[in-house]
Amino acid sequence: MKRTILSLGGLLLGTVLTYAQANISPAKPQGKAIVITGATIHIGNGKVINNGYIAFDKGKITAIGEGSAPAINGADVIDAKGKQVYPGFICPVTTLGLVEIEEGARGTVDEAETGDLNPHVRSLIAYNTDSKVIPTVRSNGVLLAQPTPTSGLISGESSVVQLDAWNWEDAAYKKDIAIHLTWPSAGGGGRRGGGFRRGAIPTTGPQETPQERAQKALDAITNLFAQAKAYSEIAKPEVTNLRFAAMKGLFDGSKKLFVNADGAKEIVQAINFAKSFGISLVIVGGKQSYLVADALRENNVPVIIRETQTVPERDEDDVYLPYKLPHLLQDAGVLYGLTGIAFWRQRNLPFEAGQAVGYGLSKEQALSMITMNNAKILGIDKTTGTLETGKDANLFISGGDALDMITIDVQKAFIQGRDINLDNLHKQLYRKFAGKYGLEPKL
Repeated sequence: MKRTILSLGGLLLGTVLTYAQANISPAKPQGKAIVITGATIHIGNGKVINNGYIAFDKGKITAIGEGSAPAINGADVIDAKGKQVYPGFICPVTTLGLVEIEEGARGTVDEAETGDLNPHVRSLIAYNTDSKVIPTVRSNGVLLAQPTPTSGLISGESSVVQLDAWNWEDAAYKKDIAIHLTWPSAGGGGRRGGGFRRGAIPTTGPQETPQERAQKALDAITNLFAQAKAYSEIAKPEVTNLRFAAMKGLFDGSKKLFVNADGAKEIVQAINFAKSFGISLVIVGGKQSYLVADALRENNVPVIIRETQTVPERDEDDVYLPYKLPHLLQDAGVLYGLTGIAFWRQRNLPFEAGQAVGYGLSKEQALSMITMNNAKILGIDKTTGTLETGKDANLFISGGDALDMITIDVQKAFIQGRDINLDNLHKQLYRKFAGKYGLEPKL
């Protein structure tokens, strides 16, 4: 049996020597089996294996356990003693890959379409695999994401992508899984106030109240869904309607409806709306979801929390409520996940999860929030989200606690078994100017 013993330092040497390259190419398919030994392995479902091993070949996990690894002919063996192995983090509901420069460069922003009702708009085909932001995100262990369109009442449909690809076709991990809707609210004008997002149905006259405007929007949504449901029941429509065709998956269960809603009232309204059409619902935001946790649990409606590192919505709220919200939903038996805001800040996803540790969640529960839980909500838990035999080898090795911004040290990462390049523009600039001033670069 031929076994090649490799150290993490040796494996990283090639990357260090080529850091000056402007372009970071996607990795080639896994060519031989890899065995990681001696690590503390975090499964993602709450279990931890000390002094463990994990083996994967042809992109799939083939063995995992404690103690000595099985002999695998021709495998590369990575000694990860004293290091941590984690499932790849999953970031739902993000504009990663759709936005490159947020302000002042409209040509780099492709997150929104004109109009208010756009269920047929596919964010996947706008996903930019050459974004310089993506490598900075996966350098912190985020390996999969859900690029999501914004604006209007119904902004479009989203897919799950893996973050190491030549083009959007290669990146697609699970296509067209959800349609996104912002629930009409009379609570104000911005996301923080629970109102409409950019492009939503506007006020048509000076006498129109916020309540009338919200009702007008709700009527438009209800009418669209009623027509789409009727369309979905026609076996062979004589005329193709792209909007209705895109919504068909909502009624046959192949797609979920992701609803942006923060207020307790709006969340309950969304639950009742989804029930009336027989639709699977996911609440995004859910700042007051803890107030209606019973309704969420009884109707099997999960919540994707937008962020923990923020301030409370209302002056009367507990100042620590954003930190406590994951634990409140955990105790209430509600399935919950976590995302961040904007696009580049998704690199802070593990630290947003870590913020909830110390406010009720254990470290493994916080890890599950951005791995197993997010995978369940996105409908990809059969292939990823936890480190189990038969699942895709989406994982990474860290020199420290990956939920702690001080000790995280992602040294190796694999997507479907492919050894991905962890360099990025930020690291290149750091090394460039460290050299200028005679400093010893640490990256």
